[in-house]
Amino acid sequence: MADTGGNAMSGAPVDFSRVRGVLFDCYDTLIDISTDERSIRPYEALSSWVSYQGVRICPDELREEYRRRIGEAMEGTEEDYPEIRVEDIFAGICRDYAVWPIDTAMTGILLARSFRAATVRKICAFPRSRHLLSALNAYPLGIVSNGQRVFSEIELRMFGLFPFFQTVVFSSDVGYKKPDERIFRTALQRLHIEPHEGLFIGDSQKNDVLPSRRLGLQALHINEAWSLFSV
Repeated sequence: MADTGGNAMSGAPVDFSRVRGVLFDCYDTLIDISTDERSIRPYEALSSWVSYQGVRICPDELREEYRRRIGEAMEGTEEDYPEIRVEDIFAGICRDYAVWPIDTAMTGILLARSFRAATVRKICAFPRSRHLLSALNAYPLGIVSNGQRVFSEIELRMFGLFPFFQTVVFSSDVGYKKPDERIFRTALQRLHIEPHEGLFIGDSQKNDVLPSRRLGLQALHINEAWSLFSV
C-alpha cells in the first residue's frame, strides 16, 4: 500500500486504513480542458472533411442536426442522468446525408474524434494530478468519468495517464452519468472492492464528492488531495 504515514498525513480527512482502491474523475481532475461546440468554425472544417468521406452536409445543418439528435436521444431514455454515444449520433447523420455507400459506423467514429479535435481549445494533464497518481499507485486505481470513450480514452493515452488505471468507466459505456450511483458501483465491482473500501477524488461536489459519499466511499475534492499529498 501507499505510504500514508508521517507528518504530511496527520489530521488527514481520509482513513487510509480502510482504503483498498482509489477512483478518480477525469476532466478538471486529471485533465484540464476547455472546448467550444457553439462556434460555427469547427463545423465548417468538419463539413469539408466529411464531404471527402461521402457525406454532404453544410456547416449550419451539421451543427443543428448534431444538437437536435443529441437532445432527442437524451429525451428518449428513462434515465435521470442520461448519456449517449456521440459516435452513434454522428453515424446517424452520416447515414442520412451520405451521397454514396459508406461505412457509417466507422465514419461516425472518425467524425466524433475529428469533432473533438476541432472543438478543443485547451487540453493538458494537471502536473499535480500526475504526481498524485504516482503517490497512490500502490492502490488499485480506476476512473469514473462523464465522458465519451471514443475520444476520452485517447486523451488519457495522449498524456500517458491510461496505464495508471486498472479500470476506466465512461458514462458513454453505460448509458447514464454521474451523479447516478450505478456508475460508481460498476467501477467498484471491477476493482473487487466494497464502497466503504473506496476513496473517490474529483472536482465536483454534485457529481463526485456527494454521490460517492452517499454510496459509502470516502471522498476528496481534487484540491484537497493535492494539498494532502503536497503535490
